[in-house]
Amino acid sequence: MPEEGTAGRGATRREVLAGGVALALSERTRMKHRNDQAWEVLAYYFPNYHPDARNDQWHGKGWTEWELVKAARPRFPGHRQPLEPSWGFFDESDPRWAAREIDLAADHGITGFLYDWYWYEDGPCLLDGLERGFLNAPNRRRLKFALMWANHDWLNIHPAKFTNRPETLAPGRVSRAAFDRIADHVVSRYFTQANYLRIGGRPYFSIYEMGTLVAGLGGMDAARDALDSLREKARRAGHGGIHLNAVAWGLTMQVPGCQLPPPAERVRRLGVDSVTSYAWVHHADPGEAGFPKGSCGRAAQRNYQAWEELARLPAAYHPNVSMGWDPSPRTVQSDVYESRGYPWTSILHDASPEQFREALERARAFAQNAGHRVVTLNAWNEWTEGSYLLPERARGTAWLEAVRAVFGRRSGREE
Repeated sequence: MPEEGTAGRGATRREVLAGGVALALSERTRMKHRNDQAWEVLAYYFPNYHPDARNDQWHGKGWTEWELVKAARPRFPGHRQPLEPSWGFFDESDPRWAAREIDLAADHGITGFLYDWYWYEDGPCLLDGLERGFLNAPNRRRLKFALMWANHDWLNIHPAKFTNRPETLAPGRVSRAAFDRIADHVVSRYFTQANYLRIGGRPYFSIYEMGTLVAGLGGMDAARDALDSLREKARRAGHGGIHLNAVAWGLTMQVPGCQLPPPAERVRRLGVDSVTSYAWVHHADPGEAGFPKGSCGRAAQRNYQAWEELARLPAAYHPNVSMGWDPSPRTVQSDVYESRGYPWTSILHDASPEQFREALERARAFAQNAGHRVVTLNAWNEWTEGSYLLPERARGTAWLEAVRAVFGRRSGREE
């Protein structure tokens, strides 16, 4: 007759207790692993580093924003420009490069890219980084993705002149007909993707300038009706509606010619599920410490205060961490650098991986205490705003190492 197991009828009390402890520890380990996996660490992705038809029209055949990265020059002693991307000036719409980005991000604890996604009244812009690159990468399922509809005016600031009176090349406001076209495309093309980001089981859809959306559609009631239409289309397609995220910058902005209620009322009336931020400078004047040198430490403290303030809105708040700020490459390099408003702003020249890691730890603790395990990062590749996680020759992958130290590494590498 075979022996009975240690938890069986013939086991001693010590053996039973030991077995129970082992099971408890095993369950605790399993739950800890599950909780760690539940974190969403989402990096904004700015897709202006591949050829696009609109850029061809505005700047010449084959132009990308790499041209501004190459042309940048120091604006004061010790100013580190031009930046030197370790991978060179690659085409993000090439699936082979997208695959390298996916592996690098996943290996360092990032769970998804939030694509700055552009669609104007007359149609899309800058989609090939996502459409041709990311979605065709063989390892794409290692990383989630979602859209942050960047519905701001596209200004002629590539580069901006000293007068800083840039022409509007594409207005951010859209009509209801254009919004419906956007909704149809988003639901059918993106929400159906297996690795599209979902929060609470619903696809995440973020809007950069909620005020611009309201103004274009004709008011709060019209905007709510349009958003409800998007929700219903997503429900009919089997997605359970949407998780609507609003970027704080556009949620609190005032729009000329449009009467908007306070932010809390906007959140309630539009049915916003969560709020986050895009960049620290939306909550902190980089010039508080002087021009042209701003203080990253001051910007961090002001953002920690902003997290607390925004958490009072009737929606979940997901903290944002920025690794730096330097929009000087978006200015004419031969012009004198003066304080003239964006992109002629102070520069957070003292940003460091150590400060970044401290901010990530603060963000993790804040999100965990709030019960919403989502953190957004600025940014994966905002090279011409001085906020990038991709490796750069001077510091390599130091910024990404900070993310991995705080949030760990994602598993599941695909071949």
